[in-house]
Amino acid sequence: MKKMGYSGYTPFRQEAIRKLTNKKQDFKVLKETNHEIRSAILKNQYEVDNTISNLNIGVMEDAIQKVSQAKHIYIFARGLSKLIGEDILLKFELLGKDAQLHDDPNIIKTLSKQITGIDTVAIFLTLNGNTPELVSAAHSLAENDVTTITFTCNNDGNIIQYSDLIFLGVKSAESYFPKYEVRSRLPLQILTRIFLDAYAIRIQSHHTKKAENHNHSI
Repeated sequence: MKKMGYSGYTPFRQEAIRKLTNKKQDFKVLKETNHEIRSAILKNQYEVDNTISNLNIGVMEDAIQKVSQAKHIYIFARGLSKLIGEDILLKFELLGKDAQLHDDPNIIKTLSKQITGIDTVAIFLTLNGNTPELVSAAHSLAENDVTTITFTCNNDGNIIQYSDLIFLGVKSAESYFPKYEVRSRLPLQILTRIFLDAYAIRIQSHHTKKAENHNHSI
């Protein structure tokens, strides 16, 4: 938020409302709905804008390189983050990568102690960065010199110290389901989607150049 000149979500929301109201072609729904629904819409805009603003190109490039070189990819996630993991798994498989997803806490802790090799990458999806079994797994993998890539929204999470590459999203403090652990995974979805798109672009570009070089050599 500070990068964008705002001290928090409320100033951002107020400024967003002002800007959208002043636009000749703004979002029609923001004019037609009440304050509460408008706040819900802007909450999502807040997460999208700030998560994208928080992207680190250096981390992106390093992660693409590590995944490109990896022979094996392990994806670890718990709860609703598993749904994002399934999307990552599918896209890796479509791109020809050997990947597997695990969400069972016992399997995660046991398997992470057995994984070794510089040709392996482990990806963690954790909103708060403090899920015990994920932190434990990251610790084990770090000791085994396995590259770890973490997607999270908590820069102070316990998993950070065991992560080689960190994609940091920004989530709103507001929740419309305060009694349940169902907070928005939108920041993680944004980060993983951008990363996967960038990875796919690089892979396709590499294949195109390889084909062109082959044709020139004939």
